[in-house]
Amino acid sequence: MLNRPSLSKSLPKASALDTAKFLSDVFLPNIAKGPIIRRPKIVALAQRLRLDERSVRRMKKLHTTYGEGPLLLRIPFRKQAVVLTAEHVHEVLNRSPDPFSPASDEKRAALAHFQPDNSLISKGEERSVRRALQEQVLDSHSPVHRLAGFFLPIIEQEAAELVKDADARGELVWDDFSEAWYRVVRRIVFGDAAREDRELTNMIIELRSDANWAFLKPIKKKQRARFLQGVKERMNTAGEGSLAHVMAEIAQHDDAAPANQIPQWLFAFDPAGMATFRTLAALSTQDHTLASAREEINNDTSGWKHLPYLRSSVLEALRLWPTTPLILRQTTRNVSWGTGTIPKDCGVLIHAPSFHRDELHLTNPHRFEPERWNQLEEITKSADWALIPFSEGPVVCPGRQLVLMVTSAMLAHLIEARDYTLKHPHPLDASAPLPGTLNNYGLQFSIHSRNEHDDSAQGH
Repeated sequence: MLNRPSLSKSLPKASALDTAKFLSDVFLPNIAKGPIIRRPKIVALAQRLRLDERSVRRMKKLHTTYGEGPLLLRIPFRKQAVVLTAEHVHEVLNRSPDPFSPASDEKRAALAHFQPDNSLISKGEERSVRRALQEQVLDSHSPVHRLAGFFLPIIEQEAAELVKDADARGELVWDDFSEAWYRVVRRIVFGDAAREDRELTNMIIELRSDANWAFLKPIKKKQRARFLQGVKERMNTAGEGSLAHVMAEIAQHDDAAPANQIPQWLFAFDPAGMATFRTLAALSTQDHTLASAREEINNDTSGWKHLPYLRSSVLEALRLWPTTPLILRQTTRNVSWGTGTIPKDCGVLIHAPSFHRDELHLTNPHRFEPERWNQLEEITKSADWALIPFSEGPVVCPGRQLVLMVTSAMLAHLIEARDYTLKHPHPLDASAPLPGTLNNYGLQFSIHSRNEHDDSAQGH
């Protein structure tokens, strides 16, 4: 716990100019890319203009100018603080949901478009019940989900079909990967009968697109009701061995709102697919990491249920290119700090990339080095390092372990017998600092059988 401030001490407050620079360099570019569902054209623009690198530089300048913070911004009609140090990141996240609630006004306005009673934006007893239900269904504390025996064959089947189609075309692109990924997600969530159920996928994509606008776009209540009714019906008829089937069996509390918890899985698995594709890109440009991943695959005895190196590779891709760059909290009361007091109902923002790319406390922060995650427990407990691809503390993502199991298994199937070469132009150079943005929508791979590729290389 940080020291209580003296009564005369107050938090540093940004000048109007520095507030404007923060908004233009950090906040607005991330909002423009799409906080709930990405806008591909803006992501491509952010990569081209190197906007994420600019945002990290801006945060560094704020830290240099104002010290450890948290820094209060000069925003009309909104109390807003920005976290500037790793120590304060841990403080905020480990003291959630009280006094740092994840149900900020902005998040509630956005997620209400498609999951109004989800645990993320619930409070009090309702939040506790819904969070406990999520953790139980998702096996939050187990590296291997109890339904792994159902999930892994799904991944194997869909990966095999994806590779077969890519072989026929000679390339792998995002749209094809995304289609296969959504089939995996639907089958894991609802069972095999949902494999081609694109209706629900299309509905949540549209609602998430509206959610990008949060307060600025009216909620389509009728469409939301149809979507949630569709989720409930599919939950009640979900196949055995699916997450929704488990949810339907164990959800008994009146406040649990089980159908409202499922959209978050559909939502969260989308950025997990982005992370998987980016990880494939990083592995394909570094021979030594690809060799380590394949060595793990060859020596595995878990049936690909637990692949630590590939899980670390996904974590490393999420560190470099976080799918949740802005972590939002809101104070439930006045909060005392060693540097002052954060007032009640104040928004608190953590800009993950500025900590993930921290040149003072991380070795080679702009390189893809999965090995750094071998000491995961030591890293996450360090006050100097704030690596938070899934957040941390009591509000850590409840699906973290499941996502890492699914993404690592998918990667194993993709790279076991195939080589992938990124087509030019692409922004990845293993000998240079990696870019702050990696546009997954624009990645294109040529694909080769490993034997064929090896023979071709020897022929040259």
